[in-house]
Amino acid sequence: MDPGYHEVRDWKNRTELFTLSETSKLLTVTNQEVLTKDNVALRFSFNVIYKITDGQKFLGKFTLDRNMHSILQESEQRLYNIVQLYIRNKIAELDSESLNEKRNELTDFKTEEMVKEVMELGITIEQAQIRDLTFPKSIQDLFAKHLEAKIRAKSELENARTTVATARALKNASELIKDDDNIKFLQVIETITAIAEKGKHTFMIGDINQLAKKS
Repeated sequence: MDPGYHEVRDWKNRTELFTLSETSKLLTVTNQEVLTKDNVALRFSFNVIYKITDGQKFLGKFTLDRNMHSILQESEQRLYNIVQLYIRNKIAELDSESLNEKRNELTDFKTEEMVKEVMELGITIEQAQIRDLTFPKSIQDLFAKHLEAKIRAKSELENARTTVATARALKNASELIKDDDNIKFLQVIETITAIAEKGKHTFMIGDINQLAKKS
């Protein structure tokens, strides 16, 4: 009925009033087990936010010889069964490594097929999200070792690239020095300067015999 005042004349007392809330509700399902594509057993939980958008269709799907609380409980059980099936099938299509690496990207599991099936109950799904994924301890240890190996390999690759770049630079520098007397002279001066900074030294540059003759 539309908002407002409604008067119903029922001389035979055959009218029943069912009130349905149209506000959004949260359904949380925990500790569900499923096998991934590579046959790894994991547990997951999920949240569903839904609301009743078609009261007439909703009431038409249930027997009405009981209180509304029981009807709503049954509706949530049906909703849970539908959503669980779609989420389980989606997880079963993925291998465990993909799930672990992309778990932050795979939170939203609402699909058009899921929404369409639930709408047959007069219910609209607003969100269907994975709450958490829990792998067995042995699988978690394997993931940790795999991640450690990837980080170590990446570090070793960077070190190797640095070593190759350094060797290439040294080779280019040696080729440059080999053919340039000025650079050789500058290196000698730098070496002498470094030695002189460590104490008192006497340096003789040139042919010692020639220096003796001149003296």
